[in-house]
Amino acid sequence: MLRDVMDDHGLRRDVRQAGFFETDQYQQLDLELKTAITQGQLVAMAGIVGCGNTTLLQRMQAELGRAKDILMARSLAVEKDRVHLGTCIMALVYDLAPEKDVKIPPQPEKRARQLLDLISKRCKPMALFVDEAHDLHRKTLSALKHLMALVRPPGDLVAVVVAGPPKLKNLLRHPVMEEMGARATVLTLEGLQGQQRKYLTWLLEGCVEPGRDAILTSAALERLAEALATPLQVEQYLTLALEEAYRAGQQPVPPDLIASVLARGLNDVEPTLARDGYADRAVADLLHVRPAEVRAFLRGRLPAGRAQALHHELRAVGIPL
Repeated sequence: MLRDVMDDHGLRRDVRQAGFFETDQYQQLDLELKTAITQGQLVAMAGIVGCGNTTLLQRMQAELGRAKDILMARSLAVEKDRVHLGTCIMALVYDLAPEKDVKIPPQPEKRARQLLDLISKRCKPMALFVDEAHDLHRKTLSALKHLMALVRPPGDLVAVVVAGPPKLKNLLRHPVMEEMGARATVLTLEGLQGQQRKYLTWLLEGCVEPGRDAILTSAALERLAEALATPLQVEQYLTLALEEAYRAGQQPVPPDLIASVLARGLNDVEPTLARDGYADRAVADLLHVRPAEVRAFLRGRLPAGRAQALHHELRAVGIPL
């Protein structure tokens, strides 16, 4: 946010730097995630884009790092659709090896033996974290089970934590993923569900200078709370509203200004699916239809009967619209 905008509204910090809003549900998930990791479980953390999945993982990694009871590894590969079991083993070797310039053999058998040797020397439970895991290939997700089985015979534990939007949870529920899904502990992060107004109040109290008059009207706060569902959305549209109010010379921010900055179709089918992790091609693969038909559906160009049928099929596979 521009400095002039912050000064005009009396902000001592950018709303995107306010910190972490810890809900009761987050505290419960934090406890369940920690328990699952110490037991060497396969954990899937699912939540819509912007609700705090990545932040939860980062906080958990920092907490485990301070405690030093569990060794941690992270897959940093960006192109998740190209990640395979060998990539995950490499991530474990890189993060567990004491030397910085560890040499990893290209042969799968030698890589696996190198990992087991490292595990036996470190003598601690381990946790592998993979974010944006909804884009992993099904074979890679299934192979993670084999990775955990590979470690168990020596008597050690490795937990695997995969995180992503709800597409990940739906993928694990698919019949072809039954062996994997049955072994996974699935945790769902709900974000701000039912607490949008409370979050907005907390956010402004933490960012606005003490003693400053309200910078949004009560009706404007309510308008934001009704329209938005995640911390990411709140921070984005609150910033846009404050910038527009600065340009228009309006204080406090009125509800009609909030309406003017909210994106049209914010909660239409296409953006809703995107927050769940589904691009048009992923939807096409899921429903076994042509991508062109999905694009027409998302843009409201299908005949009503066919659009209703696709809508019903999406709900049937676990995607609430």
